[in-house]
Amino acid sequence: MTLNGKNAIVTGASRGIGRATAIELASAGVNVALVATSLSDAVRAVQAECESLGVKACSYACDVSSGKETKDLVMQIRKDFGSVEILVNNAGITKDGLMSFMSEDDFDRVVGVNLKGAFNMIKTVSGLMLRARCGRIINMSSVSGLMGNAGQVNYSASKAGLVGLTKSVAREFASKGITCNAIAPGFIETDMTKDIGEDNPLVSSIPLGRMGRPQEIAQAVRFLAESDYITGVVLRVDGGIAM
Repeated sequence: MTLNGKNAIVTGASRGIGRATAIELASAGVNVALVATSLSDAVRAVQAECESLGVKACSYACDVSSGKETKDLVMQIRKDFGSVEILVNNAGITKDGLMSFMSEDDFDRVVGVNLKGAFNMIKTVSGLMLRARCGRIINMSSVSGLMGNAGQVNYSASKAGLVGLTKSVAREFASKGITCNAIAPGFIETDMTKDIGEDNPLVSSIPLGRMGRPQEIAQAVRFLAESDYITGVVLRVDGGIAM
């Protein structure tokens, strides 16, 4: 799919992978709807950077775990942009803790944002894509969802769930010209991993010897958005850690 002139929604767009993804798509001529939990200075700055690349960009506040909020969000984006060809489900949170001590609320909240949030967005946006018989859905999973990670039962479960969600959606929508893929980042230099130092054993276990950069995930998003014949794939961008 040629990206220039298309419209995209990027959730979790105020920082890290979401910010890099929005800017990468904008650099390809994609108009971007930037979704964050609040209309912070950070998301406004991303909007300004995208606009400086010559595309339309708007910012929205939404709790993607809420079905009602996502419906209202997409209705407004449809009014503002007219159509949506690309959906990047990047919104995600962590509330880490060992299984024995993890609260039910911490489990529910992480699964609610990371997994149910993607379901809510796909359910709402897919109506626009189905009518147009064109769409690219890209879900942000994680190597934690492929391998598991001690202290992240909730996060790993949510990201593993995204893999199943991705494959099922890919099968349902393939005949309608809509692809659905997932990206599984490894350890990426974001606020979520800011406490992991270069001397951490996790970093030394990465075959390429370093943490990834948000821009490297954004490049993978662009690749999948441009691809017409890839669907149901989980693309690892992890320096080899999950081989």
